[in-house]
Amino acid sequence: MPRGANLLRCFTCDRLCGGCTAPAPPARQGIVLQPVMPSCDPGPGPACLPTKTFRSYLPRCHRTYSCVHCRAHLAKHDELISKSFQGSHGRAYLFNSVVNVGCGPAEQRLLLTGLHSVADIFCESCKTTLGWKYEQAFETSQKYKEGKYIIEMSHMVKDNGWD
Repeated sequence: MPRGANLLRCFTCDRLCGGCTAPAPPARQGIVLQPVMPSCDPGPGPACLPTKTFRSYLPRCHRTYSCVHCRAHLAKHDELISKSFQGSHGRAYLFNSVVNVGCGPAEQRLLLTGLHSVADIFCESCKTTLGWKYEQAFETSQKYKEGKYIIEMSHMVKDNGWD
């Protein structure tokens, strides 16, 4: 096995580690409890969890939006087109491009701005429906939306350098 093949990057401490080594606590009354923050190594420093592997990671130097449910990166702030959109369940943002997102089948929907062909999009990691992709707009004034993505604010969190 190549050197470093079993190393994972820890989101909490941002170090490479071999995975969590803390033993699971004993079962009580038929329920197995898992450690919330097991340690990665016996050395000093913050505790961490094993990392999840996402299809794409956005650079740390960019302000990014991530899935609120699993923290998979979704989009760079530079890809934001508009904050003035309405999703199915509240405010939403329009993005030029996104990552770590799957797309369902296209269907026609009558939205606030007219008839559109849209496909629901979901987080590739946790499978949560995030919003939709505009496949086709039938009104000339709405053509700019084609190929763009709506992500509802309730499914996003801001990461990296928003302070």
